[in-house]
Amino acid sequence: MKNENKAKTWHWYYLRMMTVIFSIFLAVPVVNVPAESLTGRDIMVKADERPDGEDRKSVSRMILVNKRGRTRERVMLTFAKDYEGLTRSLFFFKKPADVKGVGFLSFNYDEPERDDDRWLFLPALKKVRRISGSSKNDYFMGSDFTYDDMGGRSVDEDTHRLLGEEPLDGSACWKVESVPRDKGYMYSKVNRWIAKDSAVVLKAEFFDRQGKPLKTLRITDVNQVGGFWTVFRMEMENYQEKHKTIIEIDEMKYDSGLKDRLFKVSTLERGRIK
Repeated sequence: MKNENKAKTWHWYYLRMMTVIFSIFLAVPVVNVPAESLTGRDIMVKADERPDGEDRKSVSRMILVNKRGRTRERVMLTFAKDYEGLTRSLFFFKKPADVKGVGFLSFNYDEPERDDDRWLFLPALKKVRRISGSSKNDYFMGSDFTYDDMGGRSVDEDTHRLLGEEPLDGSACWKVESVPRDKGYMYSKVNRWIAKDSAVVLKAEFFDRQGKPLKTLRITDVNQVGGFWTVFRMEMENYQEKHKTIIEIDEMKYDSGLKDRLFKVSTLERGRIK
């Protein structure tokens, strides 16, 4: 009973952190569109449609920094593959010991009205649990990122307005304001700085329902891997919680020929990759 209670606690904790980590890598090509014809929505579509190969695998670290400056770090092994109208992703935690072996499998559908399918493996119970319901507003792994922050939000769930052009750290950028159509959404608006040459979001300011600044995302390391623009470091600072989350990519590979059989519940049940 003690182990089962512990596992249930893990279940809710890790549900909050599970998402498609690979979508934060923001691989995008340069698309030549006449600047004068672009609307706020056009720019958001350009940033959202991120060709990143047929599949991806990576090793990443998530560093949590509390208001006292103390840090916690987790290491993740992530796999993802694209299908028609669907992306399948799988990852396991490698470190530290208290999360090692926790795994998550997700089928993410392009249709905004369709809920994703998710399964979670808990080593303490040696069971796979299917996770239902929407979690797009949930934070994960005690971090400052929600599912939607990590790329799960459809462009047309918001209305977008081009505020103008504004340079950021030497990069020419468009500045776009996005306001959710759902008035009950956790953000009242998000302002984004999107690089003109790569369509990478270099900065985003999030405002709470009362219109007060909530947090800011900063992208500080972008390079090309296999012809794709890839984000290697991002930092989300939460002003209200006085908390910070840093994500760093240590290894990233595209188009490595991942097999379909990898993305199955049976892989979770093994608790590891063969």
